[in-house]
Formats: sequence, C-alpha cells, structure tokens
Amino acid sequence: METTATIRGEIVRYLQNHRMTINQFARKSGINSGTLSNILNGNRPMSMHQLDRITEGMGLEEGHFYNLYITESIFHTTPDWRRLRPFLKRCAELDKLDCLHRTARMTLENINYVPMLFEMAEELFIEEKYKAAALLYECVAECEKLQYSERLALCQYRLFLIRLGENQEENLQAAVYFEPYIDRLDEMYQLDAYVKLINLNISLQRMDKIEALAKRMEHQARIHYQQNRNTFESLEFPNRPLLFYLLYSYLVQAYLCQERGDYDNAFHYVSLYDKPDWVINPSSEESHILGQFSEWAEANRYMFSLMSGQPGALHQYVDYVESRENEIFLALCNIMVAANRYQLHVDPILDRFKEHLHYRSQQNELGKISDQVTINRYTRLLAELGIYYLNAKQQNRGLSYILDSLEYSIRIKSDNGMLRCMGIFEQFRHAANEDILNRYNELIRDVQKLSVYAWSPVV
Repeated sequence: METTATIRGEIVRYLQNHRMTINQFARKSGINSGTLSNILNGNRPMSMHQLDRITEGMGLEEGHFYNLYITESIFHTTPDWRRLRPFLKRCAELDKLDCLHRTARMTLENINYVPMLFEMAEELFIEEKYKAAALLYECVAECEKLQYSERLALCQYRLFLIRLGENQEENLQAAVYFEPYIDRLDEMYQLDAYVKLINLNISLQRMDKIEALAKRMEHQARIHYQQNRNTFESLEFPNRPLLFYLLYSYLVQAYLCQERGDYDNAFHYVSLYDKPDWVINPSSEESHILGQFSEWAEANRYMFSLMSGQPGALHQYVDYVESRENEIFLALCNIMVAANRYQLHVDPILDRFKEHLHYRSQQNELGKISDQVTINRYTRLLAELGIYYLNAKQQNRGLSYILDSLEYSIRIKSDNGMLRCMGIFEQFRHAANEDILNRYNELIRDVQKLSVYAWSPVV
C-alpha cells in the first residue's frame, strides 16, 4: 500500500525508532513539550524556527523537510507573509533554490505578495545572494509583464546585472533583453544602467548601439545636471555625481571616433571632458572626478596622436602612463595596435611592463573596470602580441600568443576573436612546430563543441 510521508509522521517514526518520549525529544530539540505535543497532534502549525530545531534534533541535514513543509504548510494552507518570509529567506541561506522557486511561484497566486517578493529580492541582491534574488525577480517580472511599471524595469535591470559574465553570447542576450526597459527605470537608476550597458556593448564591439546609448546618456545627464543637480546629490543613487555621467559620455564618444579613425572628432570630445569651464564650485568628489578625466584626456591625446600616425608620441605616451599604474594595461593594448599598424619596435616597452601582460582585473581612480571590457581587451592584446612577433619572424612565439588569444576567445565565446585567431594561425601554420600544432588541434575541438551543430564524423 502506498503511503504519503508527512513531517509529523517522520517525527513520530523517529520517536518510536529511538524509544524516545515527547518530553525527551523536547529537551533535545529545545522546543517546549506542550508545543511539540500540539504540533504532533495537528493542533498547531509549525514555524520555520521550530522545523529547523526539530530537524537538528533528529540529526538530519538542514532543510531536510523543506519540500514536505511546502506541501503541508504552504500549498494546502493560506500562510501569511510572517511565515512565508522566514521560509524564503532560509531557503536562500541554505541554497535550496528549488524550494525557494516553488514557493515563490505558489505565492504569486495572491498578487498582494508581489511587492513583498520584490523587497525580498532586493534584500537578497544587496546580500549578494544573486541566484536566489534572480528567481524572485523573474517571478515578479512574470507577474507584472503586462504592466508599464518601474518595478518591472528595475527587476529587468537587476536580472541584467546578475546575468553578466564571461560568456559573450549570454551577455549579448542579456543586453538585448534589457535595452527596451532602460527608459522605464526610475531616474535614480537610469544613468548607472546606461554606464553598465555601454560598457557591455564596448566589450561586444556593438558600435552603433554604443553611440546611441552614449548620446542618450549625455542628454539625460545634461538635463539633470542643469535642473536637478541638488536633488540628485541627496539621493543614494546614482552611484556618482551627475558630472561623471556627462563627462563619461564624452569619453565614450571619443573612443568611438578613435575606433572609426576619426581623430579630429576624437580630439574634440577630449576637449569636452578635459577641465570643463562650465563646472562651478565643484564638490570634493566632483574635483576628484575632474582630475581623473583630465589625466585621461592627456593620455588619450598622446594615444590619438600615436594612432593617427605620429610615432613620436609613443615615448610621451609611455612616459606619461608609467607612473600611473592603473593606466598601463590599457596603454599596452593601444601601443600594440599602433605597433602593428605602423611597424614600430616596442620590445623595450614590453620588457619594461612585462608584469602587466598577464590577465587580472583592472581598476582606476574612480572604481573597478568592467570585467567584460577587461577580458575582451586582454584577448585582443594577446592577438596583437602574436601578430607583432609573427611580423618579427618569431613564428613560434607569435603563434603561442595567437593560441593564447584563441583560448580566451573560446572561454568568452567571442566569435570575432575565434575567427581572427584561426585565420592568422592558418596563414602561418607552415611555421608551427609539433607542440603548437597539437595545441591548436585541441583548441579547434573546443571550438567545435561550442557550435549548436557540433558533430563528429562517422567512420
């Protein structure tokens, strides 16, 4: 005969198997004997705290009875938030995400719980319990998908941030899904969202999208700076003064001009974020921001001169960044592009900064640089180093760097990076030694595994 287990039945069975009275187990679990008796007789609902004490008293793993608890105390009853909240919180703490998700979806049958689920998602997000928070945000977003609400937009923004990682395919999907919601965000979050979305698109090299976002951010930041500067200064968000977002929009547009080879306009945008004369009585934080942008302006003038075909700017650029530890990695990325474009000899520079040729997270005076931007730059740096040494007739050294770049391209699923490296390698395959060929063949197998249409030949 089929039986359905219950928590009370499991407790009774435990007492019988261990020849233990209710009073004895009450002392062991730390629960009042009268309360325990009422629970076992079905006269009193079981709280989360009591369930955890009982589970510990029985010597079972934390959360052992959670699935049964959902069925008995949530699905077949109408629990109030005072009981639901501790259960959801405990599921998040124990990483019982299936239980959390199942409970949250049941809870959505009562739309009055939606704001409370959202508040809990925000709490978990702040505590960096991102997987648990994502499940709650998804539930709230699904419930409000037909509404033009700020809460829905903020759910989508949080999900966008949580989904970001090394995988460029997944990052692109996250960006495309979030983009329609950015204008629905509350103004206090909107500017930070623009920065995050712009940085991600820089790593994906979506130039038209970067330009559109940068111009929209410039427009929003200018309006707020002119009309609401004092109001925004009193808010917790955005994370930085309004001045930062306006200057950053100019920095991004200068970058776009550089990528397109339009150095006249690149220099123009540099002049917009270097010591702007329209900033009156800056705060200490604003002064710090102005100083950082001024440093970037000087470095970028040297870099744009170098990129536009003035090799004499190389040593000025190197001398300037040498004393600025946080700027060396980016400078090396730019220097290698220029070296390959204009056949410059940069061996002494590479030797001087060799410790910066390894991957590591980057930051500047204003905070951490996006990991997506950093790893994409590093992948490109490895490829440029490979090209540099191939041009110098150091084929095996050059091909090793090309394979390093290919390996990172596979890691982040960068189609452009993989195609670039494979094309270069095939061009110089004849110069590769056996070890390099073997490594290349192993990486090609990894590339094939990434394809939806991955196949193996039938022999």
